[in-house]
Amino acid sequence: MANRRSSALILGALLCLGFVALGFLLGQSAVKVKEYERVVRVKGLAERELPANVVIWPIQYSSASNSLEDLYRKLEANAEVVQKFLIEKGVAAEEMSISAPAVTDKSAQQYGNQSSPFRFVGWQTVTVYSERVKRVRSIMGNVGELGKQGVVLKGDNYDGRPEYIFNQLNEIKPAMVEESTKNARQVAEKFAADSNSRLGKIKRASQGQFSIQDRDRNNPHIKNVRVVSTVEYYLSD
Repeated sequence: MANRRSSALILGALLCLGFVALGFLLGQSAVKVKEYERVVRVKGLAERELPANVVIWPIQYSSASNSLEDLYRKLEANAEVVQKFLIEKGVAAEEMSISAPAVTDKSAQQYGNQSSPFRFVGWQTVTVYSERVKRVRSIMGNVGELGKQGVVLKGDNYDGRPEYIFNQLNEIKPAMVEESTKNARQVAEKFAADSNSRLGKIKRASQGQFSIQDRDRNNPHIKNVRVVSTVEYYLSD
């Protein structure tokens, strides 16, 4: 009986010690888990100004006549003048395209401009699509020469404005993502230092969408490219 009672006491003591040790380990684990729940979320910005590498320049012109046949001849002649002008200025033939003429019969319009002496009015567009942006921009300043050759240009409408495109995003994307991530870490390190904490590993990270916009309305050929990355870091004491 005495041996059994001693064995039971020893077993009970060992179990108590085991529970105490287990409680201690669980407590330490809980503290560590709680520490890892402390995070800081920051945003990092990367931004660059880059020149557009493609220009789309629509040159629109119009003509009027009381004869539909004569109107089409005038539009065809204007197209030849515009193409010759562009080629002389250095634009390649493969960089140009011509749209089909658009013609309006004023006599068929219920609310037409009755003061116009011409029944038919037509429009047409010669479009330049080129990667030589600087070259084409230099030609735009001389477009008034077409007026001296009898070409009536339509420069007062939205569709006639040049369009500038930057399509080399894939070439700069890795470097900009790296830059935005580094910027985010700098912000997080400053936050950790101000709060007497240490910056840990990344918990979660997400890359924002790239945006490409004109730098300003007067310089649409210069693009502002930006990306914002969001990163969460663990904090510890």
